Amino acid sequence: MKLSALAKDQQGIISNVSGDPSFKKRIEEMGFVQGQKINIVKHAPLQDPIEYHIMGYNVSLRKYEADLIEIVTTDFSANPLMKGGVTTHPYQGQSNNHKPKEIHVALVGNPNAGKTTLFNYASGAKEHVGNYSGVTVDSKTATLKKFGYTFYITDLPGTYSLSANSPEEVYARQHILESNPDLVLNITDATNLERNLYLTTQLMDMGLKIVMALNMFDELTASGAKLDHVELSKRVSFPIVPTASSKGEGIDALFQQIITSYEESNIDVPSINYNTIIEQGISAVQNKIGEKDISINGYKHLSSRFAALKLIEKDEEFSKHAASHFGESVLKGIEDEVGVLEKQFNNNSASVVTGVRYGIIHDLLEGLLKVSIKQPTSGKNKIDDILTHRIWGFPVFLGFMWLMFQATFELGQYPMDWIEIGMGMLGDFIGGAMADGPLKGLLVDGVIGGVGGVIVFLPNILILFLFISLMEDTGYMARAVFIMDKLMHRIGLHGKSFIPLVMGFGCNVPAIMATRTLGNKNDRLLTMLINPFMSCSARLPVYILLIGAFFPSNPGTMLFAMYFIGVALAILLAMLFKKLLFNTTYTPFVMELPPFRVPTLKTSLKHMWNKGSQYLKKMGGVILVASIIIWALGYYPREANYTQDYDAQISQVQDTETVELLEFQKEGERFEQSYIGRLGQFIEPVIQPLGFDWKMGVSLVTGFAAKEIVVSTMGVLYQADPSADETSATLMHKLRDHRLTRGPQKGEIAYTPLVAFSFMLFVLIYFPCVSTIAAINSESGSKKWAIFAMIYPTVLAWILSFLVFQIGSLWMA
Repeated sequence: MKLSALAKDQQGIISNVSGDPSFKKRIEEMGFVQGQKINIVKHAPLQDPIEYHIMGYNVSLRKYEADLIEIVTTDFSANPLMKGGVTTHPYQGQSNNHKPKEIHVALVGNPNAGKTTLFNYASGAKEHVGNYSGVTVDSKTATLKKFGYTFYITDLPGTYSLSANSPEEVYARQHILESNPDLVLNITDATNLERNLYLTTQLMDMGLKIVMALNMFDELTASGAKLDHVELSKRVSFPIVPTASSKGEGIDALFQQIITSYEESNIDVPSINYNTIIEQGISAVQNKIGEKDISINGYKHLSSRFAALKLIEKDEEFSKHAASHFGESVLKGIEDEVGVLEKQFNNNSASVVTGVRYGIIHDLLEGLLKVSIKQPTSGKNKIDDILTHRIWGFPVFLGFMWLMFQATFELGQYPMDWIEIGMGMLGDFIGGAMADGPLKGLLVDGVIGGVGGVIVFLPNILILFLFISLMEDTGYMARAVFIMDKLMHRIGLHGKSFIPLVMGFGCNVPAIMATRTLGNKNDRLLTMLINPFMSCSARLPVYILLIGAFFPSNPGTMLFAMYFIGVALAILLAMLFKKLLFNTTYTPFVMELPPFRVPTLKTSLKHMWNKGSQYLKKMGGVILVASIIIWALGYYPREANYTQDYDAQISQVQDTETVELLEFQKEGERFEQSYIGRLGQFIEPVIQPLGFDWKMGVSLVTGFAAKEIVVSTMGVLYQADPSADETSATLMHKLRDHRLTRGPQKGEIAYTPLVAFSFMLFVLIYFPCVSTIAAINSESGSKKWAIFAMIYPTVLAWILSFLVFQIGSLWMA
């Protein structure tokens, strides 16, 4: 029977996996091999996908994929030929020729195994850890001095195997083979050891020095399970150290063991000993290769055994490079040998090797791992059931999103006011202590007015990142993908696209990089093109500024509406692009659902602050530079052709208020004739139909670099606003009081709620920041998509803002 037909109260035993070779290989490497027991956990709210429990962990499949897996419900024994063991051989690694007391370590492990958490704790690095697959999409290296040694630790992408099924696997394998680390630190999840050990067997095939960190050992023992890790270490022939990286437990012992293994020169390293038939096949392929050490496409000193095994597994990436290295006649002979092996097993050679590996893993754990029989439903499971409930799943998700935006505005308002008061006091102090001149103008109007106008929104940014951190660290992000997959599939997106889209609420750049986790190129491109419609934290200051000024009665709902509009536009464009540009083929949905974990306050706050510190670095970098340039363009030239002799009028009046008004009017005319005023007036005809004046236009132009600069530009431009109420220090008051200084509507209020909404809509949609465009160019591998991503949102922004303003003006007239 098909796996999709399995009832919730039944247990199935996998008998066969069919489908596309890439799907078959991926699913088998995740444990879907002959003889494995499997049962249903739950259906998603829309009944598809389905969550299954296999080999100690949960994974979701669509019904379509479940139809490709055959099961039986009675006892079933796997092929008795699928047996093997572990052997050892002398370590033959090549020297890195680096200085003594330096150890180069590669961190390798499954997603959700706590690899990056250990990396952060051990090295003090500040990489974010998300409780879902595909967080680390590139390697990170940190330097650590400990016990008299210098460790160079490279955190490789989380991966289930090294079989080149994804960019992460290719990168991890290539890094290990090319960089030749002194030692591989294999991070495994002790609560999900059987599945995690599959990657370990592949590392053993590479002839490496290995030390295993048996991570989350505290969770294993807390569940009532027991594992004899000492005996397991003897069976696998390399050291195993229990750790709990989130608490810092076992880290010192782990690094002591790394030093011990590194210092051992005459060491035997483990190797997988496959059954007689496969070993004969490996030897036959080795004879045809005829080399002891092979170098292919940058892979240096590759053992002929490892190369033979990759060819037997029909590793696509390796076989492609081997074809040009060995020649067609050699490959034809290898294909014949592989054909003989497949005939003996009546199965695909890759599936055979995978099955043997899992057979070896089963034997290694036999009698050592005792799982607690009594496993009552915990509070975490009850929470999980609510979050993915068929009725409450969607309302809970929408409610969480609304709460995030409401808290971002409401809770952030108090510290925002404090920072704003502080910036105002700083400006008043500097303004009073310095004589009038360019330097005073630069500091007060350029630096404090520009950077200070953006830094006040730091509390709001921190609160937003805290909520996103909670979604990722608890595993709720993966559950949101689970409940949203069917909807995403209907609009033309892969379910896993949801992860980079939600990440886009934080920053579009890492979100676009996260599209690497999508297997299909068209799925990646489609997700990249709509990702900028997810309102990143850089747009948040614009929203908060204008919502606070013009929609103070319902700020949280208005902020939620802006994010919702972005999501709605992304959906509509995804459906349009799917039909016009990307006729993508069906891509399987296979995703591990990690255990629901309660994050520590320290972890969540650390992640929040790491992202906030990046925001502060922007303040001292691009935004500071942009603010100074904008101030200079507005400050010069100092001469202007005035419509009246302001100096004469000022000298003739005694009233202080009249003098100040005349000075404001004079500065206003000079400002319009400044370089930035000329730029604004040049583009004003294009934006007038949207309800924008030239100052708004200049703000939008500077926002091409980074969206935060829109607010900093406003902070500079409206400092010298001749109609602004200078008794109020807030930019919100200045926007509300600002009047048009040009055109037929001169003297009228420039900003109305309608204009403010039209402006926010334009900022939401138009040209993504330069960094986002660079990311699209890099990840798509084509300049045409980067150019398209610049043009189409800007055109769309103009059209929609035009319609909103013009129709709204008729309705309000």
